[in-house]
Amino acid sequence: MKEEVSKIGHRGAKGYVTENTLASIQKAMDLGVDGIEIDIHRCKTGELVVFHDFAVDRLSNGHGDISNFTLPELKNLKLKGAYEIPTLAEVFDLVDDKCLLNIELKGLDTVQGVVTIIEDYVKNTRWTYKNILVSSFQHPLLIALRALNKKVSLGVLTDTNLKEAMDVARNLKALAIHPDFVMLTKENVVRDKG
Repeated sequence: MKEEVSKIGHRGAKGYVTENTLASIQKAMDLGVDGIEIDIHRCKTGELVVFHDFAVDRLSNGHGDISNFTLPELKNLKLKGAYEIPTLAEVFDLVDDKCLLNIELKGLDTVQGVVTIIEDYVKNTRWTYKNILVSSFQHPLLIALRALNKKVSLGVLTDTNLKEAMDVARNLKALAIHPDFVMLTKENVVRDKG
């Protein structure tokens, strides 16, 4: 039996286009990825925006934490390559259930908003739960999300304690565990002998 490897565009196609932008996500889809991983923060006015860092400094012409900017202020920033910071809703509209969307929760106040958007898109568009995965290094966020919605697939991220991540994944009935690559030692890799 041949094992398939899924191709996931990390922050879209960040090797080609500025990460976590609509153009980067479109490029990843054009390259034929099976899924796209994005990062989510909540801005000052409550909207969920797609950006990796907690501060805008590295990739934009602005300075400061995302949580201190309103959505219009974030939209006025220019990212490298003259792109803008997209909202989670804009990403859902672009991807349109054509591939897996892995939403990484970055902030403590993202859970309710992500659940609301997911439920809205599943109810009112062609999106289904099968192409949505929510992941986080902050396991309490996944626990809170599971309490709000039992249908969303979860991915438990870890860069420190694989056993703890496995326990969290088991308790939450998570779909996946995503360890940092440095944790993929011979001792940590479990193979199905089935």
